[in-house]
Amino acid sequence: MKKTLVLALFAVFAIGANAAPKKAAKKVDNSPVFTVIKENPITSIKNQNRSGTCWDYSTLSYFEAEILKATGKTYDLCESFVANKTYMDRAIQVVRMHGDAQFAQGGSCYDPLYCIENYGICPEGAMPFPGSLTGDSLFNFNEFFSVMEPYVNAVARNKSNKISNQWKQGLQGIIDAYLGKCPEKFTYDGKTYTPKQFASSLGLNWKDYVTITSYTHHPFYTSFAVEVQDNWRMPQSYNVPMDEMMKIIDNAVMNGYCVAWGGDVSEPGFTRDGLAYMVDGKKVQSLQGSDMARWLGLSPAKQRSLIDELGAKVPEVTPTQKMRQDRYDTWELTDDHGMLIFGIAKDQFGKEYYMVKNSWGETGDYKG
Repeated sequence: MKKTLVLALFAVFAIGANAAPKKAAKKVDNSPVFTVIKENPITSIKNQNRSGTCWDYSTLSYFEAEILKATGKTYDLCESFVANKTYMDRAIQVVRMHGDAQFAQGGSCYDPLYCIENYGICPEGAMPFPGSLTGDSLFNFNEFFSVMEPYVNAVARNKSNKISNQWKQGLQGIIDAYLGKCPEKFTYDGKTYTPKQFASSLGLNWKDYVTITSYTHHPFYTSFAVEVQDNWRMPQSYNVPMDEMMKIIDNAVMNGYCVAWGGDVSEPGFTRDGLAYMVDGKKVQSLQGSDMARWLGLSPAKQRSLIDELGAKVPEVTPTQKMRQDRYDTWELTDDHGMLIFGIAKDQFGKEYYMVKNSWGETGDYKG
């Protein structure tokens, strides 16, 4: 059976990982009180820190959940291995395009799958831990990309009619210096593996995974490459109507599967406390007798504060296919973050939410 891997660019209601029903006595006003409808097993919360690697963390988290479901075994797969291979591949593409392609930290959920299929994978610990080579305890790509981006751009925009292949060795040296060198062999649980052998041992068929999306500028029930910069490998996603896409997600979750999700967290309804709402700004603005009337003139921080005050009773929009398409075409809907949908819950008013695992560490009310 084909399994859902990626959902490109759609907004959902979300609560943090490990959210559990709360006692009403401990909640006040409109604070949501959750009842879990379905919660699928996931691995521990990770922290991407100061790196644009949500695509890496969320997708490996997805595969860790898949392995856990298939085998009952818990693995911590190595994000540094995927980042090392992916950044080199992306640099090669940028050079081949003479710089007419973006070299950036971001990526898509397809990148880890491509890496595993073509290069394999290793467990955390087979490479230096994130940030350890630069004196940090977590990833920090500020210096790393400040060095790497100019290097790649200098090669890609070289005015010569011919370049050598030596630039690849230089770039690999930079990547290895900050992320660590990918192992050719390593030992795990007393056995020696190559990365490809380890990938084959995890109990998954890497051909089982598909990506889905929903847009009207391509025919439904056909596949196309979603036109966003971080989808640089241009894998094909299967295009379905938005209501069917949501049914696919719900069906997957209710049948014990997680969903790797690429979406938009730039809206004011996405709070750092671990809740997300699709806020209807017009309805909030029309509220009388409060500061809500100034909604459109408020800073994002103040908008989020007011959303927190309204809690579960915040007015929300009902998404439509046209709304989704219009926001995509006008750049309002972006693919700025990848996370993992692992459950469904409802609040005291009957509204349903997706339970979502993030990669920002154990933060917020729901610890990740």
